[in-house]
Amino acid sequence: MTVPTEETATGVRAKRRKKGRGGKLIGAGVAVLAVGAATAATLGFGFAPEKAADNQQQLPPTTAKVTKQTLNDTQNVSGDLGYGDSTALAARMQGTVTSLPYASSVFQRGNAVYKVNNTPVVLMYGTVPAYRELKVGDEGADVKQLEQNLKALGYSGFTVDSKYTSDTADAVKDWQEDLGLDETGRVELGRVLFAPGAIRVDSVKASLGGEIGPGQEVLSYTGTSRVVTVQLGIGDQRLAKKGTAVSIQLPDGKKVDGTVQRVYTVIEASDDPNGDAETKIEAQLTLKDAKAAAGLDVASVEVVFTAAEHKDVLTVPVAALVALSEGGYGVEIVDGAGTHYVKVETGLFAGGRVEVTGDGIAEGITVGMPK
Repeated sequence: MTVPTEETATGVRAKRRKKGRGGKLIGAGVAVLAVGAATAATLGFGFAPEKAADNQQQLPPTTAKVTKQTLNDTQNVSGDLGYGDSTALAARMQGTVTSLPYASSVFQRGNAVYKVNNTPVVLMYGTVPAYRELKVGDEGADVKQLEQNLKALGYSGFTVDSKYTSDTADAVKDWQEDLGLDETGRVELGRVLFAPGAIRVDSVKASLGGEIGPGQEVLSYTGTSRVVTVQLGIGDQRLAKKGTAVSIQLPDGKKVDGTVQRVYTVIEASDDPNGDAETKIEAQLTLKDAKAAAGLDVASVEVVFTAAEHKDVLTVPVAALVALSEGGYGVEIVDGAGTHYVKVETGLFAGGRVEVTGDGIAEGITVGMPK
């Protein structure tokens, strides 16, 4: 079977004007190379119709226009609106729990999160977890973040650096006095909870009046900003890159702009004991307008990812593509009572259309749609 190119299609029309015996046309109609079954099923390519064996060339059964538009490679993914990852808070001091917060309580810098033996465990901001008692002579990043917090809370008389000096101890004593603690000038391990920012209590594990000791979980907490968490397959990793803009549809139908904040890999165990674990991509998205989700602690949302956007490109329906014998793809251009084939280069596929470029391809041209 001969596959038409621009030249062969013209040659066929010339042969149609020659008649053989009995006045019948000589020459077969144009046929397009059949696309493999798998490709046809996936991309929707059809087969070009056979040409009628009469004095008129058979036109495509249906046609479409070449349009200029913006193509977006988008994908909708279900996500969960919440407060992000939960962090367990373990006690570092021994004693009786005398005060506990309720779930969903929010705490800022300097607030007492809970109490042991009626003394407060205080929230301060920092990325280095408390891991030792702090006293005069100590140096390190934990010392510096303690001093930064003391300054932010209004205490002074010391230099904010990584050295715990006697001036630092004096400021700590003032802080301890305000909290009703013994004025030792030392910060005992477990007195301060360092977190990156304000926290929201997710759940409470300890019991009021119960005994607690080092390592026992008191509560779990999250950040205070609402985030959306989505899971993607490894093959969709291109969709979620840090900084990528997304559109988030809330349960009430309202659409909110968002941004990919974090992307990480998770491995999920199979429900089948003999099954293999599955690797997925998980992403956390922040809302541009945090107030848009007011009143929603937990909800299911729809996230629209846009992996690529091509503006003002020429497009045809994917089904208009035909395979050419010399390789690549073409389209059948309808010009009046006849047609001819033109090779095209394909670009972005999206929404049932494909970006095309090639000689003679212009906005408004009519192309055939093979059966």
